[in-house]
Amino acid sequence: MTHEESNGQRNKLPVEAEEPKRLVKAGFGDSSITVYQAYPSEIAERAVHTGTFVAPFKKERMTWIKPSFLWMMYRSGWATKPNQEHVLAVEISREGFEWALAHSALSHFDRRVHPDEDSWRQEVKESPVRIQWDPERSLSLDPLPTRAIQIGLSGEAVELYVHDWIIGITDVTELARAIHSDIRAGHAAEAVRKIPTERHYPLPEQTRRRIGADG
Repeated sequence: MTHEESNGQRNKLPVEAEEPKRLVKAGFGDSSITVYQAYPSEIAERAVHTGTFVAPFKKERMTWIKPSFLWMMYRSGWATKPNQEHVLAVEISREGFEWALAHSALSHFDRRVHPDEDSWRQEVKESPVRIQWDPERSLSLDPLPTRAIQIGLSGEAVELYVHDWIIGITDVTELARAIHSDIRAGHAAEAVRKIPTERHYPLPEQTRRRIGADG
């Protein structure tokens, strides 16, 4: 081995696998943001009619909201899975959305966010909101190398969601089915044109660090 080769071997360091990017992407305007949920008809139809969630929706249970349209398609199987036959686009205030993130805790301990597990457990105990990062999905619903945020609301957060944050609810099941039909027919470009536009959501720095999102 030459001197140059020897130096080259010594200078090579192990390359750590890069963590998937955690990005909050959504459709939003100046004062509102769209999140998605999927429900059976008895909940979805009443929600659309009243403009918020009413019985048989249960406020006592944690409810998960998802800003990613394609992740919702993955979760609901394009609105075909049992009890997820209706996909709802829920427009909520940005103020409410940011309150949820600022009062959240990650579902799992992350050493990049918390100094130790005790700190994380205390945050979980005190927070009415859970944050989970799952692989974002492609048009074919295959996992992508970025993470999409899922936001679980419980207790005080559910009350605020139902009574204060919701601006309007639209049933987008037919849109989901139309996109799925285009994909099955091989019309990918047409399917992409129909997908709601989502872009990077600006977060206060303290909130971004709290949920472990990338800038």
